[in-house]
Amino acid sequence: MSTDQDVSRSEIGTVGRPRDPIKHQAVVRATRELLDEEGFGGATVAAIARRAGVGTPTIYRRWPRREDLIEDAAFGAESESLPEPTGDLTDDISAWTELFLRRLADPVTRAALPGLLAAYHHEPGRYEQLVARFEADVRESFAAMVASDTGVDQDRAVDVDTIFSMLVSSTLARALTFGLDDADDFRDRTVAALVTLVRARD
Repeated sequence: MSTDQDVSRSEIGTVGRPRDPIKHQAVVRATRELLDEEGFGGATVAAIARRAGVGTPTIYRRWPRREDLIEDAAFGAESESLPEPTGDLTDDISAWTELFLRRLADPVTRAALPGLLAAYHHEPGRYEQLVARFEADVRESFAAMVASDTGVDQDRAVDVDTIFSMLVSSTLARALTFGLDDADDFRDRTVAALVTLVRARD
């Protein structure tokens, strides 16, 4: 999950190079603060510039569009490690569910994601880029965990890919709707359902 200090990955993103790392951090921090406090609509370039103490040209030199900046601020620095397999399928899927729910329920993510999805509605390429940025290589890691825990060859990965998509969609809907309310109960019910589906593959 992104932090205002951890900007290494966002600094090497697909948009322009930052001129000043200190200003870059200030802008990213200001964007995250405004997303948390005011929501997507309140995180305007002008408001971000005022909060960060920079001019709007400084922002536009680095991020040509407001959505580029918000995407970087919300998803730019992926510092949280994926769960290490333990050999216990239930425990491992529980750890993955907790990770996804916590990450998606983060106030910055909850503010940024619906706005970005709406902004990219007519730009399939940007939408796919956003999804890929969130998922990165985690699908493969999830499939490897399931194969390791069950002893089932990854040639049947299409089934695991579907289960992974169910994990993402269920935690996304829950996080955006309820945040972390009753998170433990949701996690336990989700894990039980996903483990049942995985076992059905064996």
